Amino acid sequence: MFGRKRKLKREFDNRLLNLLLETKDDWEQAKEIEKYLIDCDLEVMIQRKIAESKYFHLFKEAKERQLRMEP
Repeated sequence: MFGRKRKLKREFDNRLLNLLLETKDDWEQAKEIEKYLIDCDLEVMIQRKIAESKYFHLFKEAKERQLRMEP
C-alpha cells in the first residue's frame, strides 16, 4: 500500500518538475521576444506575464513538496 503511494508521489513529482522546466523555457523565450521588439506589443507582454506567473506558481508548489533538481 505504501509502495503504491510513494510510486504515485514520485510520478507526480516528476511530472511537476518536467512542467516546471517547460514553463521556465516558455518564460525565458517570451522574455527574449519582448526584449527584441521595438514597439511594446501588449499581447507579447501579456504572454510573458502569464508564463512568468505559471512558472512561479509551479516553483512554489515544487518548493512546498521539497523537490530537488537532480544533476
